[in-house]
Amino acid sequence: MHKAKLFLKYVLTAFFVVAGVNHFVNADFYLNIMPPYLPWHLELVYLSGLFEIVLGLLLLVPKFMPVAAWGLIALLIAVFPANIHMALNSELYPDLSALVLWLRLPLQFVLIAWAYWYTSPSTSARET
Repeated sequence: MHKAKLFLKYVLTAFFVVAGVNHFVNADFYLNIMPPYLPWHLELVYLSGLFEIVLGLLLLVPKFMPVAAWGLIALLIAVFPANIHMALNSELYPDLSALVLWLRLPLQFVLIAWAYWYTSPSTSARET
């Protein structure tokens, strides 16, 4: 694996592990952004945090890297409604500017593309 790609995999892992831990440390923030039509808010916050941690760490295991990357893509798609909810209801989040809330939407696609970079099993087979 190219050194830059390997370095960026560690950055992506750190991003998801830190974000996942934050779901447990700062659960209230995530509870506030849950769309009202979803059930079991606290459980979903904890579950998504757990998946972020586990899948982020599994990116570092060559055997599981492609599956972990696909799992992160699925997770990013699953949480996209919360980001849409935030952007459409910016008045509910006075600590964040509407611009920031709208910029979070294309950021999801950047993260999806970044994770997709690690879905190839041929890449993981060459890792040491």
